[in-house]
Amino acid sequence: MKKVLFLTYYWPPSGKASLHWPLSIIRYLPQFDIEPVVLTVENESFTQKDESLQKLISPNLKVYKSKAWEPFEIYKAFTGKKKTEQLVASETISTTNKSLTHKISIWIRMNLFIPDARVGWYFSAVKKGKEILSKDKFDAIVSIGPPHSTHLISRKLSKLFNIPFIPVFIDPWVDIAYYKEFKRNPITLAIDNHLEKYIIKKAAAVVFVTESMKNDFVSKYPFCKDKSEVLYWGYNEESFYGMGKTENHKDFKQIVHSGNIFDFQNPKEFWKHVKEEIDKGNLLKIKFTGTVSPGIVNSIKENGLEPYTEYTGFLSYRDMLQTVINADYLLVGATEKRHLPGKLFEYLRSGNPVIAFGDDNPEVSLIIKKCNAGMMFSYNESGREFFDNIKNINTDIQKVKEFDRVSISEKLSKMIKEI
Repeated sequence: MKKVLFLTYYWPPSGKASLHWPLSIIRYLPQFDIEPVVLTVENESFTQKDESLQKLISPNLKVYKSKAWEPFEIYKAFTGKKKTEQLVASETISTTNKSLTHKISIWIRMNLFIPDARVGWYFSAVKKGKEILSKDKFDAIVSIGPPHSTHLISRKLSKLFNIPFIPVFIDPWVDIAYYKEFKRNPITLAIDNHLEKYIIKKAAAVVFVTESMKNDFVSKYPFCKDKSEVLYWGYNEESFYGMGKTENHKDFKQIVHSGNIFDFQNPKEFWKHVKEEIDKGNLLKIKFTGTVSPGIVNSIKENGLEPYTEYTGFLSYRDMLQTVINADYLLVGATEKRHLPGKLFEYLRSGNPVIAFGDDNPEVSLIIKKCNAGMMFSYNESGREFFDNIKNINTDIQKVKEFDRVSISEKLSKMIKEI
């Protein structure tokens, strides 16, 4: 059995959505003769907690933790927030907040923390990693990013112990979507580009969670073509066991958006159309789970949708899944052409019609069409045709099941055995 060290910044009880890929993959890998060991942070404080996820961790799994220095407590003090106040991801990079303190904090984050604001974990993680790797023989190291600083830790340990490493890119690195709204210093960009290229070059294999992201990196770094693989984000089929609708919306139809939604994912024309539908007597209600950016909240207000909108805030994974299943329509926003929202796969498995928005993102559109699960529009469209064609949408669950994470874990196990 091959033994693999996984580096992941997010781990239960963190409720961060991006931990579900490593949590699930690590859980299923022993079925395919891979013994995973986890190194994560001891004191991750930014995200909401979901204690229910602890139940998904095998009692046989070894999990090591080391302390990380995070700049977010300083951010709270600098922007006048209370120490006990929970930070919201969409708020910390909002483009609608024009205060000087917010602008300064954004500049610091985008230019002084390279490659990201979690780089403070580097030294303690390397130290702990050396302890772990000195005790036993490991065959590979896998790092999950973002934060992409985990890949720097992975490479350092790989070099020290002569062990191959595999970086997993859940999102792009240097040109991740939320950077496009902010100007980064040329020196910062040069250093970040160097680090990105260095990691790709030294990796034994590289994993991307979308085909478009893989193609983008191969175009940028042709030398990584033959060692790059796509392992989709996917979903857990077992999470849906025993689940079904617990609400029946007879008097209205409910549109649900799950997870973080940012200013750059704002379908402004869609909100206008929703209000038009309501005014015509087609009562629609909107429910947001997770964090909602100030720009989205403003659009809801401007279109007179406040009486029809509910903000639940953070929900446990199980409660989030139930909300998705109870929905009548599911809303998702792609950030750019390489982005395939992780929640899309759970949306698809629910069987509820999906309305997606995104500019120049054929991969999201292709997957939705393949499963006959909904329609996709650009951000300047209203999505009117979605409601006109709702009777023709009938999700093919068998095609959706191709994205079960058990099969994705098997593919990763084969990669590990081949390096």
